[in-house]
Amino acid sequence: MPDSAAPFRPIAPEAAGMPLYRVVKRALLRAIEGGELPPGEALPAEPALAGAFGVAIGTLRHAVDELVAEHILVRRQGRGTFVATHDADRFLFQFFHVERSDGLREVPLVELLSFARERLDDEAAATALALKAGEPVFRFENRLHLQGRPVVHDQITLPALLFKGLTEKRLRERPGTIYRLWQTDFGITVVRALERARAVAAERHVARVLGMAPGAPVMQVRRSALTFGDKPVEYRVSTIHTAVHEYVQTLSRPA
Repeated sequence: MPDSAAPFRPIAPEAAGMPLYRVVKRALLRAIEGGELPPGEALPAEPALAGAFGVAIGTLRHAVDELVAEHILVRRQGRGTFVATHDADRFLFQFFHVERSDGLREVPLVELLSFARERLDDEAAATALALKAGEPVFRFENRLHLQGRPVVHDQITLPALLFKGLTEKRLRERPGTIYRLWQTDFGITVVRALERARAVAAERHVARVLGMAPGAPVMQVRRSALTFGDKPVEYRVSTIHTAVHEYVQTLSRPA
């Protein structure tokens, strides 16, 4: 872990109205969002970082603990604390909540079905992405396979201005998860997501993709993916075939 904390400065006196650890947390978030601490980067050693901020190590640790709990930082045994990257493990345990009814959870096999640049004409997507009708977006469909069967249909909408240069080839040939591609190629880190779930009847196209009868009951999950500052960067509608699989979310009590 590097000792230098050169980019960081002592906390300004006017910040005294806020709990000190929250001021430190905000400063670390700004450094991560601004690229001073890029994905995969180790935080400076605690004494150096606390000294740069002019706070006690306990105050620094409190701020870091919250960022770890939010999956923005990750601790690695014997190595230190790092800015989190979007790898398969993070995807599976933070952003993918479908598992077989016996509890088996695994990374899905993702099949790209369609890709297009369009003008936005979906009111729900426009609201979720804070865009206006007619603005340019990328829209694509994925089919997700689990244990050899199609289980999830995703329709994903992205603001084209945030993802300049995205092509079907780049999407199809990405080496990791979609969120890893957003992070490495477009500088967009998804830090959390807001999801709304409801039971619906499978419409004809989705039913065909999932190999089920039109009108059969399915679960629909609408997700707004957010980056720093709760800025929306992706709107996703997932339809889940729940004959053998379930949507499972682990809740934790706030400290």
